[in-house]
Amino acid sequence: MLSKYSIKDLEHLTGIKAHTIRIWEQRYGIINPKRTETNIRYYDADDLKHMLNISLLNNNGYKISKIADMSKEEVYEKVVETIGKNNNYSDQIQALTVAMIDLNESQFEKIMSTNILQLGFEDTMINIIYPFLTKIGFLWQIDSINPAQEHFITNLIRQKLVVAIDGQYTNNNESQKKYMLYLPNGELHEISLLFAAYLIKARNNQLIYLGQSLPMEDLLQAYSIHKPDYLVTIITSMPETDHVQAYVDTLSETFPEADILLSGYQVVGQDIKTHENTKVITHIKYLIEFLEEQNEPRLR
Repeated sequence: MLSKYSIKDLEHLTGIKAHTIRIWEQRYGIINPKRTETNIRYYDADDLKHMLNISLLNNNGYKISKIADMSKEEVYEKVVETIGKNNNYSDQIQALTVAMIDLNESQFEKIMSTNILQLGFEDTMINIIYPFLTKIGFLWQIDSINPAQEHFITNLIRQKLVVAIDGQYTNNNESQKKYMLYLPNGELHEISLLFAAYLIKARNNQLIYLGQSLPMEDLLQAYSIHKPDYLVTIITSMPETDHVQAYVDTLSETFPEADILLSGYQVVGQDIKTHENTKVITHIKYLIEFLEEQNEPRLR
């Protein structure tokens, strides 16, 4: 676990400007930065968690002067009370960030169960988990979180998705659309594909889930057995940027009878040429719209 954070890390993680953090330190003594042997300021994990909690309370109308009079335990209790009685998305994302930094599974479970109860699983994923994952991606890029923290939280989210998918019962019949989902060879970022699987199964479609890092020859074999109506894949990091267009072209040519749905950082907003049987899904809400359109009864 990261033990040292710069004031820029605190700014990125809490949303509080570095200048404001310094003023609050000087005026209210809310946290006390440590110094390295070479006199460089840094903050530890407890400082970070405390600032995340302060940020959440401050965003909910608590004045910093009032927060400064509270102990860390009182601040934490107010945070728990605040996130328990409202469904402000940014507050829930902030609370998940604390759970991630602290590797706190019970806090994650509490946040998830509360929001699923209030919003439902689908809205919790769309309005809280997806923006949270975007935040994680940014924090990862600037080295404000480490692999253990990122793996910890994404694996917990993955577990929730697997359970949710398993809970969707479908009575397979020939009138249902058949979707085959997979990730390209070398691609391991599975959360979005799992959520797509949940959405597909929850709308009473047939689902063939092939998972991570699937070579093209294995995809071809699975396709020849099941003959799905749709192939769904998400290209986040693999294939690499220079090879994405060739991969999309190969998919289109290899599976001309299937409709191919593509998403992920490597295709969304990129200059990817699509074919007649390929479609880029730019946002999860458009996948939902697509699924519901396909399930609408056709007028004779």
